Amino acid sequence: MPKENRGAKESADGSAPLRELLRVPVGERIDLAAYDAAATPGAPGKKAAGAAATARLAPDLAALQERLYAASTAGDRRRLLLVLQGMDTSGKGGTVKHVIGHFNPSGCRIRAFKAPTPQEKAHPFLWRVTQALPRPGEIGIFDRSHYEDVLIARVRSLVPGPELEDRYAEIAAFEKALTEDGVTLVKVFLHLSYEEQRDRLLERLDDPEKHWKFNAGDIEERALWPAYQEAYEIALERCSTEAAPWYLVPADRKWYRNWAISTLLGEHLAELDPRYPKGDFDVAECRRRLLSQ
Repeated sequence: MPKENRGAKESADGSAPLRELLRVPVGERIDLAAYDAAATPGAPGKKAAGAAATARLAPDLAALQERLYAASTAGDRRRLLLVLQGMDTSGKGGTVKHVIGHFNPSGCRIRAFKAPTPQEKAHPFLWRVTQALPRPGEIGIFDRSHYEDVLIARVRSLVPGPELEDRYAEIAAFEKALTEDGVTLVKVFLHLSYEEQRDRLLERLDDPEKHWKFNAGDIEERALWPAYQEAYEIALERCSTEAAPWYLVPADRKWYRNWAISTLLGEHLAELDPRYPKGDFDVAECRRRLLSQ
């Protein structure tokens, strides 16, 4: 959270829901330099305790996912979309591996957004995102998302200024429409420090088995760190709304990242409180028929 503790919402006994602790303030100026990327707000302890707490969350997450999927078979249109954004090495892929692994993959829809294809470029920028949305009962995960179109586009000056400015309003309207259609949006910005990114990139260089993860272009992108931080600040400011808030998760500590995102998902799914649909058959009669065979 903020290094000077500005905006912290934790109650005296530490009982505030994590979503309140990590929520980006709506309508306020965001200064990422004021947030400690190694902080652990709301954590149940240090690394060992955090890892154990994450493991304990797994059964409840799996049960809530099953209930969400089951409810959709009776017409419940609700679904959840986890949006992951952050600098290279911030842990988007690690989140998919360690957090989404709690869920049944058949009920998940995972999409990693890369540079747009020629077909995608021929459509409005939100078109490809619309094609990848979760269906009723599903949990969707975006490894990068429609926010790339205001992040990279701003840093690299890929679109005219007026068009870029319009995109923030388009995103806010798009996300509001999603929430009105039964999508619970959990937008997570993985806040990584400049120093930690360097260490993680060096780890990839020093381990031949991780060379496949390294791209020389990452060094060029790292040189643009200040511009990317500014681009993220603007996106967080303009697109954190009451309907679809952003959550800032300190990402220097991988164990905390996993616990925090697992907890955020659990809180949102529990609030949805999906229910198993009632059977449309005579249970007693079906039992009698099976036992008579």
